[in-house]
Amino acid sequence: MLWRLLLERITWQRWAYLVMGGALLMPYWFLSSVVVPLLPMPGSGLAEQALAVGLAFGLAAVGTWVTGLVPAVRVLEGAAIRELVGGRLGDRPVEPSGDWRTRQRTAVWHFLHLHVGVVISAISLATPPMVIALLLLPFLDAQAPVGVLVEYREGLTGALAPVAGLLLAAAVLGLIAAAGELMARLAPMFLGPSHAERLADAERRATRLAERNRLARELHDSVGHALSVVTLQAAAAGRVLDSDPAFAREALNAIEESARSALEDLDHVLGLLREESSAKAPQATLAQLDGLLNKTRLAGVALDAEIGDGLDQVPAVVSREAYRIVQEGLTNTLRHAGKVPVHLRIEVRAEQLEVEMSNPLSEASAERAVRRRGGGSGLNGIGERVTVLRGWMRAGAEGDAWRLRVSLPLRSGG
Repeated sequence: MLWRLLLERITWQRWAYLVMGGALLMPYWFLSSVVVPLLPMPGSGLAEQALAVGLAFGLAAVGTWVTGLVPAVRVLEGAAIRELVGGRLGDRPVEPSGDWRTRQRTAVWHFLHLHVGVVISAISLATPPMVIALLLLPFLDAQAPVGVLVEYREGLTGALAPVAGLLLAAAVLGLIAAAGELMARLAPMFLGPSHAERLADAERRATRLAERNRLARELHDSVGHALSVVTLQAAAAGRVLDSDPAFAREALNAIEESARSALEDLDHVLGLLREESSAKAPQATLAQLDGLLNKTRLAGVALDAEIGDGLDQVPAVVSREAYRIVQEGLTNTLRHAGKVPVHLRIEVRAEQLEVEMSNPLSEASAERAVRRRGGGSGLNGIGERVTVLRGWMRAGAEGDAWRLRVSLPLRSGG
């Protein structure tokens, strides 16, 4: 286990990180050694020396703590952790300390880094000469630089000295590996994201998810409707191509227009996914409702529409969502019921925009409606739009008809 740790590159990267901390502590100690002799010390002799040493250590500790409170220290420590220690700090980049609690956590970490690092540095410097001396002890003579150990080279002590040297080396290497592993485990606790940063990340993820869902709805409603209409229009044009060329030509023109509109919506969605600043949102509103209904009629659907007054006064956001709701309702009809008669009613009533759509159910479509009781992606998309606008909807089979009812408040407080 120990040898495997010693052969790993990360172990020595962590050792370098700790030694770096020990080197960073030296200026604080040098400053303390200059300041402390200038201070008056009570007592004398050993007590005075002990007090001076303790004060020097205290000043150095306070200096490391205060330095850790600097917001930029968190960025430097985080970068070092990622490059040398391998601490699991998450996917987000480490930012400067944004609040007092985060500064305190960073200050504690900076203190630990420097003081654990100076201990590891001291051991790393002192141990190799001792290990070499113990390994060579049986072979030393009185003239050796470590002659003080020569008197122990005889007998059992001299024989065991190399073993003691190897054990000492193994203990120090194990300590280095353990200290590095401990720092890696503690790093997320002190340098990881704060509660505020986690909340901000969650909000950003929620925003991205909401935007992706919105784009999916736009793509599903616009392109899905265009493809459904184009399929029926192409089939109708093919059947009457010889007998009614004028209708076939009109249907082909409608196919071209539907395909072009779908491509524009697709380009918009792809532009948003690529984060292109030039991407403009499609602005289809109830003002374009007549064009939508005409395309549906050209597909062979007997569409009866009751359009109330005042739709041009509907707020833009409600108008856009209502257009998409009608579009998706017609798409569902074409996809699941085919070219059946459709009745549409849309009007403003009591500060509410009401949309009602119904079509007769055949036996096959009734069975599909029962199987789709939970709603497909189209109805889910309508439900999401209604929920965002704080409206309500009902959709399902009523007797021998499928009916969709939607009510959208015209004001945010509705």
